[in-house]
Amino acid sequence: MKIELAGIGKRYRMDWILRDVSLSFEAGKQYAITGPNGSGKSTLLKILSGHLTPSRGSIRFSLDGKALETGSVYQYLSFAAPYIDLIEELTLAEALLFHTRFKPLLGGLEPQGMIELLGFGKSRNKHIRNFSSGMKQRLKLALAICSDTPLLLLDEPTTNLDKEGIAWYRRLIDTYTAGRLLILASNVDVDFEFCGERVGVMGYKG
Repeated sequence: MKIELAGIGKRYRMDWILRDVSLSFEAGKQYAITGPNGSGKSTLLKILSGHLTPSRGSIRFSLDGKALETGSVYQYLSFAAPYIDLIEELTLAEALLFHTRFKPLLGGLEPQGMIELLGFGKSRNKHIRNFSSGMKQRLKLALAICSDTPLLLLDEPTTNLDKEGIAWYRRLIDTYTAGRLLILASNVDVDFEFCGERVGVMGYKG
């Protein structure tokens, strides 16, 4: 997967959130989008997902050298963020089965193995609405990181995680992201200290 931005800008009403963003994101690399709260990190991540249309400029997605239509990009990405909700009426087992109907898991993983990976063996039949905030965040991360997609987007991944949860998140990153394009947005160092590439959004405020 490769994403190329040319002169991207995003405006809400009269306020420009981002201006003149020209960047290239390449497969196999890990990128951190950094900046203070409200600086446009999440906006840029949503543009990179194809979910948000830029106000100006162009974005090109390609896979194995072949261009992808923006409307089809969702098939090739997984995304975890605090503002993306889980279906809380489902149990954990039901949520995993439902997810795999749309996004297959990486080779060697299956729903029961995911429950073990999460460490939620006693919560298999527990409704997600009864999960703690930390458990919900672990589930969001596991569903995204362990899906078989070439593009992985993470926004503030350690939100609501304690020290043990952060160590668990790092193990998932180390185990399941090799060869994929990983882009994450955060202003917390522990979220992205492993990323070899950094993009500061304050350089695109205009």
